[in-house]
Amino acid sequence: MLFRLVRPVKRTDSSHSQFAQRIPVDVRDRAVGRTLIIPQGAGTVRVTITARTEAIRFSLRTRDPSEAKARQAQACAYLETTWAALRTDRPVSLSHRQAVALSGHLYAAWADGGADRTIAVTHTPNGWVRDRCTPDEERAAFKDQVKKLDASDPADLEPTLGPIIDRLLIARSIASVTAETRAVLLGEFAKALRDAFASRKRNAKGDFSPDPKATRFPTWEPPGTTPPKAAPPVVTKTSLTGLVDGWWEERKAAGLSPSTHESYRNTMAAFVAFLKHDDASRVKVEDVIAFKDHRLRSINPRSGRPIAAKTVKDSDLAGLRAVFGWAVDNRRLVANPAQTVKLKLGKARKIRERSFTDAEAHAILKAARAHKRGGRELRETAAAKRWVPWLAAYSGARVGELGQLRKEDLRREGTHWVIRITPEAGPVKTNEARDVVLHSHLVEQGFPEFVAKARPGHLFLRLGESVTVAGPLQALKNRLAEFARTIVTDPNVAPNHGWRHRFASLGREVDMGDRVMNAIQGHAPKTAGDRYGEVNVRARAAAIEKLPRIEVSDT
Repeated sequence: MLFRLVRPVKRTDSSHSQFAQRIPVDVRDRAVGRTLIIPQGAGTVRVTITARTEAIRFSLRTRDPSEAKARQAQACAYLETTWAALRTDRPVSLSHRQAVALSGHLYAAWADGGADRTIAVTHTPNGWVRDRCTPDEERAAFKDQVKKLDASDPADLEPTLGPIIDRLLIARSIASVTAETRAVLLGEFAKALRDAFASRKRNAKGDFSPDPKATRFPTWEPPGTTPPKAAPPVVTKTSLTGLVDGWWEERKAAGLSPSTHESYRNTMAAFVAFLKHDDASRVKVEDVIAFKDHRLRSINPRSGRPIAAKTVKDSDLAGLRAVFGWAVDNRRLVANPAQTVKLKLGKARKIRERSFTDAEAHAILKAARAHKRGGRELRETAAAKRWVPWLAAYSGARVGELGQLRKEDLRREGTHWVIRITPEAGPVKTNEARDVVLHSHLVEQGFPEFVAKARPGHLFLRLGESVTVAGPLQALKNRLAEFARTIVTDPNVAPNHGWRHRFASLGREVDMGDRVMNAIQGHAPKTAGDRYGEVNVRARAAAIEKLPRIEVSDT
């Protein structure tokens, strides 16, 4: 008698629920060698069945009991369809219309580039591979692939298209098709891929108008063999906080900055608190509008001032729109409730320049050099108040980037002392490492000696039991902002970011050169030409030494 596990199980070595189901004896021989793509929440699990495989086992990757049950049911429904397909002894013959309908799924997958259009495709022995590139490179790549497809015999694409065809067939309870049907499927799938590449080539040229060829694919209709009725789709629990986690898993792989994740996560937490529930399926457009109005009336607890309209627009609404958009693309939601919610900003009043004046900069740096640790202040925080303002003044780096420096991030290269700002130490907005040469004045003040005496690891953070630097780093940035604000009280200049503006102003004044200045500050290249060549340490050192010494009296 076949014994099936009908609920998730627990393993002693994992806190996640597990899926386990024995392979039916009557289909085991036909299942060997197949790779199953099993749905799991918003993603999939790949399981290859070998001659020794007796059961399908994998982690459900959740600790939530209700979500685990939903994912268990989702996997069971898929496997029941698979076993039913394998029980069909004779190959199925499909009509031309059915073959075209099936190829429409491949067209849809490749024709829709989503929000990120800087994707090209290359054919490798392992299949079609997507590569990052510029729109011009993308257009040329897709044009080249269309030519290759035009010149190829569809049968030659069996290694690439065959597994895709098999996966779509098995999902429709079809284990195999006749040789004639296979040839038709390969031809139609090659044609669909060619149309998709042509559509993406147009997109790369800036033409995003609807592709008329997208309407040529008919709706799939099962063949007359009357396969077993597939189990109804399982509706999984969709929490708002879960959507943020799913969105981040995908965007993290694409290299998005952790600071964006932190911002969107905080926005969703505030949205959940406002709604008083965590069910994404219940969110309506009116809820997003009400949340927008609520945020505009709220007070920022850190500054004691109303939350800026720009923050609501660029952080709150942008975050909700991005996460809900991802949920729609990944079939977690039917519609994006934030898509049409807008906030128009008027031109902000500009009272003064955004950089520190010489007097303000000197006052902060004087206080920094005189700062002594007192009370219960952490040793690392006291060191940050002493050195970070000076490092920011001579480098234009973000205060957060400097606050997460480690002992190993300082090195000597020839006659120059160099600090390495790297994502390995903590979040970097561009997600790219860069070198900043120390100004000779910082060397004279003893920063290299301070680093040499410091303990291994972060210079200005005490992580304790924290897994990441995010929490301790935010606390340090708050302490540094408070320290500067006691000296420069003007609310129209940012207490931490004012250094970046001042560095840029001085850099132009001493003719540092935009290319070199951007490399030092970590700005993205402005033109395609700026991407060629490197700004080496000698060039950075020469630029840094153009900055005038900041003389601060001790009296």
